[in-house]
Amino acid sequence: MRLNIAIDGPVGAGKSSVADAVARRLGILHLDTGAMYRALGLAALERGMNLQDEKAMVELCGSLPVSVTYGEDGQHTFVEGKDVTGLIRTNEVSMAASTVSRYADVRRAMVALQQKLAAETDMLVDGRDICTTVLPDATAKIYLTASAEERAKRRWKEMNEKGMPDTYEKVLEDVRRRDEQDMNREVEPLRQAEDAELVDSTNLTFDETVEAILKIVEAKTHG
Repeated sequence: MRLNIAIDGPVGAGKSSVADAVARRLGILHLDTGAMYRALGLAALERGMNLQDEKAMVELCGSLPVSVTYGEDGQHTFVEGKDVTGLIRTNEVSMAASTVSRYADVRRAMVALQQKLAAETDMLVDGRDICTTVLPDATAKIYLTASAEERAKRRWKEMNEKGMPDTYEKVLEDVRRRDEQDMNREVEPLRQAEDAELVDSTNLTFDETVEAILKIVEAKTHG
C-alpha cells in the first residue's frame, strides 16, 4: 500500500517548505499541487488572457503541457518544457492561480494528474483540496494553518528577501483576499476535512511544525 500524506491549508501557511522538510525526513517525494495551478496562471498572464473567461482557461489547461520533475533541490515545475519554478511565487501569479483553480474542468484535469502521480510512488501532496478530493484515503491527513497576520508576516519577509518589496499591509490584504476566494469558490472550496488533523503553526517554529506533522504521520502509520 502506498504511503500517501495529504496536507491542505490556506495561502502563506508554509505548506510547501514544511512539506519539503517532512518528505525529506520520510524519504518520499513531495508534490506541490499549488505550483501546477500557478504555472497555469502564469501562462495565462504571459499570454494576456482574461482570467475570468472560464472557457478560455479550460482550453488553455487542456492544451498546456504542465509537468513536474524532482532534483536534489526539490520539485521543479515546467510549462511547455520551460522551468518556471522561479517565476510562479509572485502575488500576481498567486491570485491568478486562485482564479483559474475555481473552474471545475481545470480542477478535474489537475486532480486526475495529481492522483496519477500519487498512485505511482509514496508521496506527500500539499494543496487546497488534497484531503477532501485528491487523496481522500491518504494514510495521514493534515490541515496546516496559521493566523492571517502571521501568514502575511512570513510571506512579506520571504518576498522582501527575494527583492519583491511589497508592504506588509498590502501582503496582508492579498492574503485575506486569497482566503476569501479559496474558501468561497463553488468548486471544492478550501476547508478542513473532518478526519484531518489540525496543525496551527501561528506560535510554532518551522522545526516545531515539521515535528508536529511527523508525529501525526508516525501515529497513523504505526498506531
